[in-house]
Amino acid sequence: MNIPFSPPDITQLEIDEVVDTLKSGWITTGNKTKKLEKLITDYINVDGTICLNSATAAMETALRFLGIGEGDEVITSAYTYTASASVIDHVGAKIVLVDTLEDSFMMDYNKLNSLINEKTKAIIPVDIAGVPVDYDKLKEIILNNKDKFKPNSEIQKLIGRIAIVSDNAHSLGSTYKNRKTGEDSDFSNFSFHAVKNFTTGEGGALSWKSIDGISDEEIYKRLQLLTLHGQNKDALSKTKLGSWEYDIIGLNYKYNMPDITAAIGLAQFKRYDGLLKRRKEIIKYYDDSFKNTSIEPLKHCSDKYNSNGHLYLTRVKGIAETERNKIIEKLAERGIASNVHYKPLPMLTAYKNLGFKIEDFPNAYNQYKNEITLPLHTLLSDEEVEYIVDNYKEIVNELTR
Repeated sequence: MNIPFSPPDITQLEIDEVVDTLKSGWITTGNKTKKLEKLITDYINVDGTICLNSATAAMETALRFLGIGEGDEVITSAYTYTASASVIDHVGAKIVLVDTLEDSFMMDYNKLNSLINEKTKAIIPVDIAGVPVDYDKLKEIILNNKDKFKPNSEIQKLIGRIAIVSDNAHSLGSTYKNRKTGEDSDFSNFSFHAVKNFTTGEGGALSWKSIDGISDEEIYKRLQLLTLHGQNKDALSKTKLGSWEYDIIGLNYKYNMPDITAAIGLAQFKRYDGLLKRRKEIIKYYDDSFKNTSIEPLKHCSDKYNSNGHLYLTRVKGIAETERNKIIEKLAERGIASNVHYKPLPMLTAYKNLGFKIEDFPNAYNQYKNEITLPLHTLLSDEEVEYIVDNYKEIVNELTR
């Protein structure tokens, strides 16, 4: 067999929606993008959404909207993809990394608490593989440190505490205590990259909860300015007869999502419940198959949360990094593409150059050294899932006995 890791699930429904856009004569940001924004807002029970070209652009825009910059600090997990942290550097603030809990992919909340000071303006929690962080614990820590918060922008003053700018790149549709991811954050950021459960090819969304003292309409307007060159009219508005004139309010950025990609998302929304159901079926088969073995999967459901099943992370007990890599190679020899999520940020050159050392993040390293991510996508057949399980167990047994 030849089993890819995470191909996009595209059907005639998506193709027809894109063709309709191409035939419409309007392919950049327009009505289809606006429709997708409304669907996301309603789906995750928030107060507003703007669709952009990536989750990275969304997180960076949220930080800029908050007025975070030089002299400020933002905390995120050491166990994540670079986008969760690089956006902090993009706005000129200091990246502060926190280790994970022991035997966990989630940040250590006690260590997080100890890192908060008067310079801390936001925390970027990371929902790994679709599993939400403990948002109640996070909010408790922020409230307990409210006296340390020193706002330096209008929006920061209105919020009145450290902001939660969550990295929900993996977790569209996941729930925490029956609340959709996004409901517990000031700003939530979703990825619609080609490998995600819900895709627009490339793309993302920035959603928010209402802030006392500023309307949702004003928030949307300011976010549009930040993400479309600071121009006070979008392209659709300028096409109205006699409405060519515009102004540039700020020297801003170009992050908008066009209708041609939003069209894919509109079709995906019609299928999304079914896509999530299939992922849960595969997860159950995997979980049942790995019971009483040395393979420990990430738990996707508990009494607190329900994951959307974005990635199937496993750890092989008692092995080191070199053995983990051999298992990945053996799987590849049998036609199974696997992956590692993630190499902790302090192991990467750019973060080493900033002074981070993996020795300061032992729990994150221990999570990484024996982690293997198996294929989990809606194009997998039952036969392929069974093949993955049988070969993974066999290879692990051979290398660990």
